[in-house]
Amino acid sequence: MASPWTIGIIGGSGLYAIEGLEDAQWIAVKSPWGEPSDEVLCGRIGDVRVRFLPRHGRGHPITPSDLNARANIDVLKRTGCTDILAISAVGSLREKIEPGRFTVVEQFIDRTKGRPSSFFGSGFVAHVSMADPVCPRLSDMAASAIASAKGKISTGATYLAMEGPQFSTRAESRMYREWGADVIGMTAMPEAKLAREAELPYALVGMVTDYDCWREGEAVDVMQVVEQMQKNSKIARKMVTKFIADLPEEREPSPIDTALEDAIITAPDQHDPALIAKLDAVAGRLVKPV
Repeated sequence: MASPWTIGIIGGSGLYAIEGLEDAQWIAVKSPWGEPSDEVLCGRIGDVRVRFLPRHGRGHPITPSDLNARANIDVLKRTGCTDILAISAVGSLREKIEPGRFTVVEQFIDRTKGRPSSFFGSGFVAHVSMADPVCPRLSDMAASAIASAKGKISTGATYLAMEGPQFSTRAESRMYREWGADVIGMTAMPEAKLAREAELPYALVGMVTDYDCWREGEAVDVMQVVEQMQKNSKIARKMVTKFIADLPEEREPSPIDTALEDAIITAPDQHDPALIAKLDAVAGRLVKPV
């Protein structure tokens, strides 16, 4: 059955001022998974409800390793999001994906470590499929929006998620190229995994800021990244506005809306009441308090 859209935007400082956002207000949303990165900027563009969450918090005080991705996804689900469009700075591992270009990610290689990567665990075990980790419908609409905003675009990219906060060594950067990765970043994992567990279709647009360090004689520095991000932000804002404006009037169901349907394996008599309570937003349609 068709339903209204509520779009969650996860991004950075260049997106705070979303053009055409009406009734905008920052709202603090509590999560049983801890503190999210920031309050959620809630508003609407036309008939589409918009929820914006700055991934690193306003002013960028949170490192990639310290992001509470579980709380971030949880609060977006709690504010009614039906879908998530994520925007992130990335380094390029391919000559043809030059700084200034936007790339729509299709696959991930997860090299993060020590980050809680699931809402589920002992007492309520679930295994969702990540074979196709992004929503093709959202990804196609994001690509069209970038083109409409006059941005250079690549599609079908594989994103290497590294731990950070340091940038890669040259040996690592060259190895990632051999693995088939096209871009590299520090934030999309476990964000994409958690969105799938929360049954939220997810698309990721990478804003390319640099060539990483696989190129001889080149190295990444923060000033270079920030400068290119600022150049990209105008197009990114136009892309978000166009993406929302071009959404179909009604949202048709996505297979990802029921990603948990065959993923839960724990027998009902073994459910952990405390964990079930924390899953009220993420898996509320399938679980009831014990």
